Amino acid sequence: VQLQASGGGLVQAGGSLRLSCAASSSTFSNFAMGWFRQAPGKEREFVAVVYWSDGTAYVAGSVKGRFTISRDNAKNTAYLQMNNLKPEDTAVYYCGAAHKFTSWVDQYDYWGQGTKVTVSS
Repeated sequence: VQLQASGGGLVQAGGSLRLSCAASSSTFSNFAMGWFRQAPGKEREFVAVVYWSDGTAYVAGSVKGRFTISRDNAKNTAYLQMNNLKPEDTAVYYCGAAHKFTSWVDQYDYWGQGTKVTVSS
């Protein structure tokens, strides 16, 4: 069972990106899918989480109002829509799967490989 993150890139401040996290199977149907980010020299930081089965979502305060998390069950894919990006959003973004709806990185059992987002000022 694997997670594949994609959609990162270079964007100017104020721009938008949509990240995708594709699961290799529907095994994650009872999981929560989360997005985290890690900037150079910093710890991995929670961004957002969505419960795969019913779409319940929670977004960190630092990105609330700019980022939205969603999922498409038919495609086994979770998304992170990022709008009004700022230079401080620059990081490698990781998606993960957890057995519970959580923002704690240690409670995630599966991880994608990460996708790099760079926001220029």
